[in-house]
Amino acid sequence: MSTVPALYRHLVDDAAMFPPGELPLTEAVTAHHAHRAAPYADLVRTFVCTDTDLMNVAEAATDPLRVSVVVTGGAGAIEPAVMWARRSPDVELAAVEVRLRLSEDMSRNADRVVRMCDEYLDDESAYVETGMDGNWEGSLDLIAEHGYHAKLRTGGLEADLFPTEQQVAAYITACLDREVAFKCTAGLHNAVRHTASDTGFEHHGFLNVLLATRASLDGASPDEVAAVLASRDGTALAAQARDLSEAQVTGTRRWFHSFGSCSIDEPRTDLTALNLMEGL
Repeated sequence: MSTVPALYRHLVDDAAMFPPGELPLTEAVTAHHAHRAAPYADLVRTFVCTDTDLMNVAEAATDPLRVSVVVTGGAGAIEPAVMWARRSPDVELAAVEVRLRLSEDMSRNADRVVRMCDEYLDDESAYVETGMDGNWEGSLDLIAEHGYHAKLRTGGLEADLFPTEQQVAAYITACLDREVAFKCTAGLHNAVRHTASDTGFEHHGFLNVLLATRASLDGASPDEVAAVLASRDGTALAAQARDLSEAQVTGTRRWFHSFGSCSIDEPRTDLTALNLMEGL
C-alpha cells in the first residue's frame, strides 16, 4: 500500500530541466530515477522534457523512463515526437503537451492541434496549453470535443506570467463545465499561496488549486473558488484536505491531474510540514 495519500498520489510531474531549476539533463534523469526508487515515489508522475531533448533523455536513462513530452514546434511536431518515442525502448510516452500560439484565431490553432493528436495518439494523453488570452474558451470547447486535456500556466520568470486567483478560478470553472481535465505548470512548487521573498511574485499553492477544484465541483461560484485560491492559511487548508472523503479525493484528482515542478523536494517538504504526508 502506498504511503502517499491518494490526494497527492502522482501529483507532481518532474520538470527538473525547466526554469527556474534548469538541472542539466544527465543530472535530471539520474535524480528522477532516484525519486522513482524513493519511499515517496508515488508522489511523482512523469518526467517532463522537450521534444528536442527527448533523444538525449532516452540515452541517459538507465531504466525505461515514463515521459511527458513538451512539443516545441506546434502541431506539425507532434507526429515525429510520438513516432520517435514509440520506437525507443528507453522511454514510455505518457503524454504530449502542446502550447497554442497566440493569434486572432485561437480556435483554428486548437483545431489543428487536436486533429493531429487524433491522427497520431493512441493510448497517450494530450495536454493543450491554451493561455488565457484570445478565444481560450473556444479552444477549451475543441479540447472537450476531442477528449483531450487542458494545461494552465500558473507562473514563470516574469510577474505577468502569474494569473490572478480570479483568472485561475475562471479557468478551473470553464474546464469543469466542459468536463475537461487539466494540469498546471510553473510556479506551484509550494503547497500554499505565498509571496516569494526573492522576487515578490505572488505564487499560487498546489493545495489551494486542489481545494479550489473540489470547491468548484461542489457548486461553489467563481468568486468562492477564487477565495480558496487566495487563502494563505496553511493550517486551515490542510484541515480541509484531511477532511475530504475518499469519493471527494477521487473526484478532485479525476479533473486536476498534476502540476509540473522543477523541484520534487519542495512540494514533498511542504506536505510533510503540514502533516499531510509522512516524512519520507
